[in-house]
Amino acid sequence: MIIDSHQHVYYHGVNPDGVIAEMDAFGIDVTWLLTWYLPPAEDVPSSHGVFNPCNFRPDGTHAGATLDELLQARDRYPDRFIAGYCPCPSEGSAPQRFEAAYRMHGVRVCGEWSYRMLLDDPRSVELFRKAGELGCPVVLHMDVPYLPDENGQQVYQTYWYGGGVGPLERALQACPETLFIGHAPGFWRYISGNADNEPATYPRGPIQPGGEVQRLLDTYPNLHADLSAGSGLGALKRDTAHARQFLIRYADRLLFGRDAHGQELQLFLQNLDLPDDVATRIFFQSALRLVPLAEDARDT
Repeated sequence: MIIDSHQHVYYHGVNPDGVIAEMDAFGIDVTWLLTWYLPPAEDVPSSHGVFNPCNFRPDGTHAGATLDELLQARDRYPDRFIAGYCPCPSEGSAPQRFEAAYRMHGVRVCGEWSYRMLLDDPRSVELFRKAGELGCPVVLHMDVPYLPDENGQQVYQTYWYGGGVGPLERALQACPETLFIGHAPGFWRYISGNADNEPATYPRGPIQPGGEVQRLLDTYPNLHADLSAGSGLGALKRDTAHARQFLIRYADRLLFGRDAHGQELQLFLQNLDLPDDVATRIFFQSALRLVPLAEDARDT
């Protein structure tokens, strides 16, 4: 069995039928479909061409991947898709909106959280606590607010989300009953101990000792991580010997996911010759533990 714990629909030109076709071709049984909502004030013009054109607003901003289109896809393929949703905390009533989606529409994942605010902002913490109360894992997209230039000067990044390791750790502490899943460049850069001195959004080169990802996984049992996208796969490909050790050590806390289209991560993992029990945990057991398939998605 394989569960893709991180995917979107109407993303990079692929509609629900296209996602299902890839799942069938790659042997993926179930996919978590996540929203990727963009508030008007957080519009990303470079992403306009990759999302559904139906989601453009009259002001020229794009809403990204939205709940309505995701639910239509889930309802078309209820045995293959699990619905995720993450309202924007800065727009108000996020805990109430998430609970309504949980009860009315069978949403079982809070994600993808991807907002230009600190992870430990009280408005986000309240949402995270509600997700924990309802037993829903929270998928976090993180991008750091500053990167060093060639002279070591910190340069502000316009499109940042979450604020880095400090806010993540404080959120983990503030919400011990909530299960978090780290994701994206601002999370995976911290697999290496030299993250703060690395100027690239997607770092390369051997993994240095002292990675914050490992420290946080060791310290906080409510932290997990998905291996999706260029960030997760890139962190593994930096140092394949380290990758194999890392995957074996943290298999219970790691989830297979794609966040894009294609089979690159799946083939990479299969070529690492992982122990069978490790591969099984990464490909589906870790996800199944967080969101059991036996649960009726419409149970209110």
